[in-house]
Amino acid sequence: MKILRIFLILGLGLSILSIKANAQNQDFCGLKNTSFQDGEQITYIVYYNVAGIYVNAGTAVFNAALERMNNRSVYHVIGDGKTNPSYDWIFKVRDKYESFIDTVTMEPLKFLRNVDEGGYKKYENVTFNNSANTAVTTKGVYKVPDCIQDVLSAVYYARNIDFNKYKVDDKIPFKMFLDNEVYDMYIRYLGKETIKTKYGKFKAIKFKPLLVKGTIFEGGEKMTVWVSDDGNHIPVRIESPITVGSIKVDMMSYRNLRYPLSSLLKLRGG
Repeated sequence: MKILRIFLILGLGLSILSIKANAQNQDFCGLKNTSFQDGEQITYIVYYNVAGIYVNAGTAVFNAALERMNNRSVYHVIGDGKTNPSYDWIFKVRDKYESFIDTVTMEPLKFLRNVDEGGYKKYENVTFNNSANTAVTTKGVYKVPDCIQDVLSAVYYARNIDFNKYKVDDKIPFKMFLDNEVYDMYIRYLGKETIKTKYGKFKAIKFKPLLVKGTIFEGGEKMTVWVSDDGNHIPVRIESPITVGSIKVDMMSYRNLRYPLSSLLKLRGG
């Protein structure tokens, strides 16, 4: 299983299906970071449903650090994903994604992807020039629109959405650059509810991302995401069918959140 890619494509509506959203993406542009801070770390466990039983298949860990790059203040965010050693003989995954995000504009300046998935290896290096609206990769120079995001920066950027501005069933569109293409994407807001996870019971914000039809996921809005209904907006539960079976991703530990996790109503077993 492609553990980190599953989380990233799932996380906050990061689909790769080139379908135009009905609205423009102005509401998604110009957001400021109010949700995370230097030193934040969040760990997830990916469960795979086998014959009605969910088994622990791997982990994904996300870190955010405040750094300097080219005399600019940036958030260096890293996502590491791997299968558990007991599953490596079936399909070994060692994935690492990195994004360097301008702290003022919250737009990415650089994106790195280094993946090893069952022997398939790929390295990607993207430099964004937001003043010239270009993305430079090993394949060439590509024009990109304003407010462009990469697959990892979009996760952190979207955590700053004020969901109170939206009504149930509203679409929140945005644009992302991946594999040398620009994609029009959206997440559909589904309101608020209480959710029980492996970690505990949360007040949560619920939405569905549009997903690409491919080797892992079915197309359409079949994945469901719940993020904490507090200032942090961290994903606490994701569920989705996949080509064979289904997955469940739960937040299992955190460190140095910007705000208290006030959405947590009860720890599991507490």
